[in-house]
Amino acid sequence: MNRPVPRRATVLYAISASCAVIGALLWVRGQTSALPRGYGAFLAADGYTSSAWRVWSPAVPEERLGLYLIVAGLVLAVAARLFSIRHD
Repeated sequence: MNRPVPRRATVLYAISASCAVIGALLWVRGQTSALPRGYGAFLAADGYTSSAWRVWSPAVPEERLGLYLIVAGLVLAVAARLFSIRHD
């Protein structure tokens, strides 16, 4: 008979999912924020204004921060799984 997952494991799963989602969004934002390269692309993107709001330090690009958060989410998910197995 399966016992319910401990509350701590559920909290760890929620935190890991949040980290992974935020990381994926930051990674996508970092990938799509490149400046246009050609004159035609510049005209197409003329109405687009990128956000000046920085999520992190200028020393760490958003793509790298996103990857760090995705990895942190995966590590937390594995830790939650091991925690739930250990308490069974």
